[in-house]
Amino acid sequence: MRRGLPLLGVALALAGCGTGGKALSPSHTDQGNGQKLFTAKCGGCHALAAAGTSGTNGPNLDQAFARARKEGFKESTIQNVALDQIRDAAPPMPKGIVEGQDAQDVAAYVAAVAGQGGAEAKPPSALGNDGKTIFQSQCASCHTLKAAAATGTIGPNLDQVKPSLAIAKHQVEVGGGVMPAFKGKLTEAQIDAVAKFVADNAGK
Repeated sequence: MRRGLPLLGVALALAGCGTGGKALSPSHTDQGNGQKLFTAKCGGCHALAAAGTSGTNGPNLDQAFARARKEGFKESTIQNVALDQIRDAAPPMPKGIVEGQDAQDVAAYVAAVAGQGGAEAKPPSALGNDGKTIFQSQCASCHTLKAAAATGTIGPNLDQVKPSLAIAKHQVEVGGGVMPAFKGKLTEAQIDAVAKFVADNAGK
C-alpha cells in the first residue's frame, strides 16, 4: 500500500471509484486467507498490530486508518480504500502483489483489523536470532528466496544474486534503493544471523 495513504480523507471520499469495482461483502471474502497473504506479502513493508508485522517501508496501517475509524467511516469504506490501494499500487509497492479474490481477501482483513487498537506489533528486536525467522518476518515480502518460501518481487531475487556473507550483511545494515537500513532496528547478532542464512541458502 502506497505512501499516499496519509491523504486518507481524499481516498476515503473516493472509495470504490477505481476501475476494478467495489469490494465484496464480508460474506464473500476469506479473512483467514487475507491474513496469511498479508503476513507473507505485505508485512515486510507495513506495520499492522493484528498481523504482528512491523515493516517500515510503507505506511503503518494502524496509524493510517485509526483516524478514519474515530471519524466514523464505515468498515466497508475502509475496505474499498485498501482494495483500491492494492489495485492502483505505486512504487515501491509492486502491482499485482495480490490479485482477484486474494486482493479482496486482503482488503477485507485489513479493513477488519487496522486501527482497532489491538496489541502492539512486536519490534524486530523481539524476533530472536534465527536467521530464517528474521528473513521471513522482515525480508520475505520483498525478496525471493526458495529456502524461506519467499516470493517477493520488490527487491532482487536472492536465489539469482547469491550474495556472499559480507555483501548480504552490508546490504542488511545500510539498505539501498527502497530497502530500509536495518542497523539499529535489528541487533548485531540478528543481522549476522539473517545475513548468514541468505549467504548459506541463496540459489539452493
